[in-house]
Amino acid sequence: MSSTQSLIRLTLPDGSVREYPAGTTGMQVAESIGRGLAKAAVGIELDGIVQSLQLPIAASADIKILVRDSKEGLEVLRHSAAHVLADAVKRIRPKAKLWKGPPVDDPRYGFYYDIDFGDEPITPEDLPKLEELMHEIVKADVPFVREELSRDEARRLMVEHGEDYKVATIDKIPADDSISFFRSGGFVDLCRGPHVPSTGRIGDGIAVLALAGAYFGDDAGNKMLTRIYGHAFADKQAMATHRQNLEEAAKRDHRRLGVDLDLYSTMGDLGAGLVLWHPKGGFVRHKMEEYWRQAHLRGGYDIVYSPHIAKSDLWQTSGHLDFYKDSMYSGIDIDGAEYRLKPMNCPFHVQIFKSRRRSYRELPFRWAELGTVYRYENQGSLHGLLRVRGFTQDDAHLFLREDQVEGEIERCLKFVISMLTAFGFEEYEMMLSTKPEKSVGSAEGWTKATAALEAALKATGLPYGIDEGGGAFYGPKIDVKIKDSLGRTWQCSTIQCDFNLPERFDMTYIDHDGNRVRPVMVHRALLGSLERFFGVFVEHHGGAFPVWIAPTQAVLLSVGERHAEAVRRIASDLRGRDLRVEADDTSDKIGQKIRHHLWTEKVPMVAVVGDKEIEEGTVSVRSRADGELGSMPVAEFGDLLIKQTAERR
Repeated sequence: MSSTQSLIRLTLPDGSVREYPAGTTGMQVAESIGRGLAKAAVGIELDGIVQSLQLPIAASADIKILVRDSKEGLEVLRHSAAHVLADAVKRIRPKAKLWKGPPVDDPRYGFYYDIDFGDEPITPEDLPKLEELMHEIVKADVPFVREELSRDEARRLMVEHGEDYKVATIDKIPADDSISFFRSGGFVDLCRGPHVPSTGRIGDGIAVLALAGAYFGDDAGNKMLTRIYGHAFADKQAMATHRQNLEEAAKRDHRRLGVDLDLYSTMGDLGAGLVLWHPKGGFVRHKMEEYWRQAHLRGGYDIVYSPHIAKSDLWQTSGHLDFYKDSMYSGIDIDGAEYRLKPMNCPFHVQIFKSRRRSYRELPFRWAELGTVYRYENQGSLHGLLRVRGFTQDDAHLFLREDQVEGEIERCLKFVISMLTAFGFEEYEMMLSTKPEKSVGSAEGWTKATAALEAALKATGLPYGIDEGGGAFYGPKIDVKIKDSLGRTWQCSTIQCDFNLPERFDMTYIDHDGNRVRPVMVHRALLGSLERFFGVFVEHHGGAFPVWIAPTQAVLLSVGERHAEAVRRIASDLRGRDLRVEADDTSDKIGQKIRHHLWTEKVPMVAVVGDKEIEEGTVSVRSRADGELGSMPVAEFGDLLIKQTAERR
């Protein structure tokens, strides 16, 4: 090394510092640390920004080597796999026009690519061929080479390749931004990266999984493109496990079970993204809401209600028309004034607060509402109950003095955990989401709100991560992701601390000195959207609802025709104890009845009645969860159902 060559200082995650010549690549750094690390590396993180391993490092920074099975490493792996998928597509459909191919945070998929196939559409039968081609490209181990071009050169290159959507993308890139491409062999794609050093480093844990539709620019007014979904994992075994999980997830899909168990329906003449609740699904939802209300009343909340529409002025004041307009429905002219369907409940609760003078002695107010809201989602993103246009928000707003904020947020966190546990969710991930690029309010308010959320998290001892820029436009938040029985994570619960809406709506209370003081507002949802939570709940339990919430808790089965009257009588007696029990006195064989009710209809328990049971005044009980429970008196069977209902088992 020349004595005049400049050095950079790279700080590793353990705090140690190493010096390297300026221009050293991330791969060279990984190799200097250890051969095993270099082999597993797929990217680096410099001062929090992910970069390709093969690019030079120009300045001193904090550095983290990203390995292939880490969360950040998998994102690099999957972005690179999307590039390889596009290469494979162009080999079988040379006229196809590419748009974009990002990695995604989805339980089912790891990346996608949106493509216009024109008059040469692709079909599901083509997917195995695409996957085979991807494996060939990976095996060829071709380097990923990054190139920067001027705007004119970039545009000319994409015009030459017939990539109309890439040209449109280039035209939207800010003038000061660099325009980069990644080449691998003869294939070139407009892309910021990062990518792995070569296609071979992607490995054999890749798959092409499904087709869907997506509008160009995510705008329903534009052309519908074909979205090809794929996945990439650290190795082949991880992909095999994922495929097994997909098969299990398909069995648990709430859209399939919604039909099989007759829970709900969508579409038809109703309109996209709107839900009809059938009797069984309606009952399960009723029990959810019943428990929710009881828990809130016990927890010191008051129940409030608000209308479905309001004047647009309300949404202008709240900021929703400035920050959320694209997700709101168009105005409705009523008596010469413009009204809007509500996307949120919070401005209504603000109006309740402002309906009279408030004193510091009254605070905190805890107001909860199961409020139905309406948000526009483009049709391509609608997905069963998980993404709809009309849904009921499990909502509450707390109006507090500043000295109450931290304690109330901690209280909310404990409430979240107790509520989710009641529905069978026992694993969570917490994220503290901070100020986004587009926001309202003072820096001081954001600092106070963020500090209060973080203090509450630390007080509970719960581990959490940081989602930089992931907050709402009016305040930072804690997002709680629940893990289901397949290990998938779902965003449902949220707690948001807001110093801004009280300012925008000029909210005040009278303090102990007689001064007008602004309250602090906490927005809080335990379950989130009831529709979304219901869908997750169905998949978590595979449609096999626990005894306490099942629409039918047990079915009495007659062995033969002569036992039918006894079955009907016992079922009637148990219903008299407020148990949800039905009778099956059909002539089907008893084994067939047991299989149908336990495994097809997913009823928690069945009780068989034959000659012996009638003589002894008993029933022979089988549980879907616990198997054969044996013979027991009818009253004892009723007690068992009541006990499991009370335990919310």
